[in-house]
Amino acid sequence: MNRAVRSVAAVERARPVPRRNTGLIALPVLVLLIAAFGVLMVYSASFYVAETQYGDAFFFMRKQLVGFILGAAAMAAASFFPYKKLFRLKWPALAVSVVLLALVFIPGLGVENYGATRWIGIGPVTLQPSEIAKYGFVLFAAAYASEKPERMKKFTGMLPVLGAGGAICVLIILEPNMSITMCVGLLMLVMLFLSGVKIRHFLVILIPIALAVPVLIAIEPYRLQRLYAFLDPWQSPQGEGYQLIQSLYALGNGGWFGTGLFHSVQKYRYLPFAESDFILAVIGEEFGFVGIVVLFCLFGLLIWFGVRTASRSKDLFGFLLASGITAVYAIQVVLNALVVSGCIPPTGLPLPLVSAGNTSLIFTMASMGVLFNVSRGGAGLPRRKKQSAVQN
Repeated sequence: MNRAVRSVAAVERARPVPRRNTGLIALPVLVLLIAAFGVLMVYSASFYVAETQYGDAFFFMRKQLVGFILGAAAMAAASFFPYKKLFRLKWPALAVSVVLLALVFIPGLGVENYGATRWIGIGPVTLQPSEIAKYGFVLFAAAYASEKPERMKKFTGMLPVLGAGGAICVLIILEPNMSITMCVGLLMLVMLFLSGVKIRHFLVILIPIALAVPVLIAIEPYRLQRLYAFLDPWQSPQGEGYQLIQSLYALGNGGWFGTGLFHSVQKYRYLPFAESDFILAVIGEEFGFVGIVVLFCLFGLLIWFGVRTASRSKDLFGFLLASGITAVYAIQVVLNALVVSGCIPPTGLPLPLVSAGNTSLIFTMASMGVLFNVSRGGAGLPRRKKQSAVQN
């Protein structure tokens, strides 16, 4: 009997012990580092405009700091909330996303700015529903596809995901907001592909979407003007081409190592939206090409953490949830960089974790908390009971 017990004990000692994914503790640290850098750069890019327009050089920075604190709290909460419990929230998440997007069209509640109604105003607080809807869609698509994976092989089975993504895209394009519409459209394709949709079904979706993009551009005169400005910004240097020209001036002025922190010239009312959509141009001017490379190495590391988390997830829901969150971040980073550098037509799209905007900052940090929770295997979930070494 003693020999049998010793044999079982030896086998247990020889069995590989699962290692905890402690290396990914760097993920929330990296998120906090990037977001803190964002607060600093929002101040640098906005203090002159804030002083002249609001009489307070810290106006935008103070708002960003509030978002950073709330985002850090949301990330901490999401890090310890078992992500598998989010599975039951797929329909409420989709419903809330659609309702919030619809509320921007209610007079007195929707806030119009620069010809677009993209925000909900409640007293001094404004909320951008499209930033919430991206993650609501990810949660819905991940939960729906993982509930019965086999149904995603059928065209009818994937229609709810396609319908949800399409409804969100329609509501966002009506604001109008072409850039976020493109993000959600690309995100929908990513989620469908990763859910195991057949290639022929995927192409049936992809071809109409590809054909819809030029149509959406053509039906709105301002989008055509932006396209012309992208092709040759010097045709309208004081009009549609102005912002792109000023962005390129900023990047060119930065050279290899930049002009130094707080020493950007373009932020002195030359470059519109310097603290938000075009903050990357100010970073390039103050830190140069080397600074941009370092920043994108951090972005790449964060994206790599997300891909690694998805690949190591032990369940399909965790895989799709982590993949969707990572895709949202990666798509926005890439599109923002392409816009600021003049590689695609100008469009309003924030640089996540860096650009001014509390809704984007808070929900991006919260999503990173969910990603961290997935990397830990759903911390907070009841652990399985260990089997007895010696069975009766």
